[in-house]
Amino acid sequence: MTNANAAEAGTFMIGGDLAVVRLGFGAMRITGPGIWGPPIDREEALRTLRSIPEVGMDFVDTADSYGPDISEELVREALHPYGTVRVATKAGLTRSGPDEWTPHGDPNYLIRQAERSREILGVERIDLWQLHRIDPKVPRDEQFSAVRTLIDRGVIRHAGLSQVGIEEIEAARKVFPVATVQNRYNLADRESEAVLDFCERERIGFIPWFPLAAGRLAGSGGVLDQIAARHHATTGQIALAWLLRRSPVILPIPGTGRVSHLVENAQAASIRLTDAEFGALSGTGHR
Repeated sequence: MTNANAAEAGTFMIGGDLAVVRLGFGAMRITGPGIWGPPIDREEALRTLRSIPEVGMDFVDTADSYGPDISEELVREALHPYGTVRVATKAGLTRSGPDEWTPHGDPNYLIRQAERSREILGVERIDLWQLHRIDPKVPRDEQFSAVRTLIDRGVIRHAGLSQVGIEEIEAARKVFPVATVQNRYNLADRESEAVLDFCERERIGFIPWFPLAAGRLAGSGGVLDQIAARHHATTGQIALAWLLRRSPVILPIPGTGRVSHLVENAQAASIRLTDAEFGALSGTGHR
């Protein structure tokens, strides 16, 4: 794995004081199909997690709902004690089956789940905890107040939001410091462009989920394929390289349950797109 060093992506300071390598690992895909139940190949999932530091990554993003619980349990089994690895987790979505997600923003529930995640992960304080969704059935200020409580009690160090707009970020910032925002964003889907720009201005970490969804831009000799061929890279690696260049606050977290794919993702940190290549990619797939 010596040819894979995610640290070449540089670092970002979450909350102004928590340095992480900008190319991290998303621990959703180490669970079973539909993000439900245990992984099909548990040993390979554990090998993948244990290889994270070897490829230069030190930031892992998980959630209580992945499995549920299974992702957090595997992260602890593979990486605890974590050393220099920082683990972020989330709560606010409940599960009733594969691919089923339901917002649950009751403040007491959010607090209990964060405390439970702390126990499962085996840490005194969670470095970064994110509200997985703002539940429309619960006043958002009550949900934000729960996050404030978690910070004040020392359960979590930094807090973030997921799948939100600028107005929601500004409302949350009146209650607690928003360290990160985790929205869907990738080369082919840039609906959160304005949110990203806001985060860059405010130095809020922007964690794009679904970072490798470039499939519809690949194939038939398109610009993505051409640039990938020029760099002797995969289209996924180019999509990650584009994200890393797009903004200094972007923290991509591609996920996988295979060591070979982990290495491939980490290698993207060494790809340097030219101005022309970045411009060509930026002009594709925008919506």
